[in-house]
Order: sequence, then C-alpha cells, then structure tokens
Amino acid sequence: MKSKIIFTALLSVSLMSCAQEVPKVKHKKSMNTSGQNLKNVKVVNTEDPICHMKTGEYTKDTAVYKNKVYGFCSVYCKDEFKKNPEKYAQK
Repeated sequence: MKSKIIFTALLSVSLMSCAQEVPKVKHKKSMNTSGQNLKNVKVVNTEDPICHMKTGEYTKDTAVYKNKVYGFCSVYCKDEFKKNPEKYAQK
C-alpha cells in the first residue's frame, strides 16, 4: 500500500514537470523570407514567447493577435504561437 502511494506521488510530480517544459526549438539559418532582421517594428514582447530567446534587437518574424504585434526569433516559433496564441500571449 505504501509503495502505491509513493509511486503515485512520483508519477504526479513527473507529469507536472513535463507539462511545464519549454519546447525544444530547431532554428534555421534563413528565418524569414528575406533572411534579414526586421528593423523598426514595434512589438509588445522583448522575449520570444515560445523559446524565450531575447528578441529586442533580433526579431525575424511577427504575428498579430488581439491587435498586438508579437515578435519571434524564427518562423517556427511564430507557427507554434499561432497554434495556441492564448497560451503564449501577454495578458
């Protein structure tokens, strides 16, 4: 009986830690259509909401959600954001 309780507790802890894991991002060399850093684009975030890379001076792509422009380090991160924007959008 005691071993079942311990097993259940360990399983619960491991499941909760997996749910909070940051996705592993595979960045590509050419990240937007021009391969250039987007300049003079005002975004609401300084950190990519998917991979948490600083995007203040390194914005490669953007997406608009609820009239806010979000900057991303890559097309992959933008695509992940678009799958579930409520999860990643700033409140």
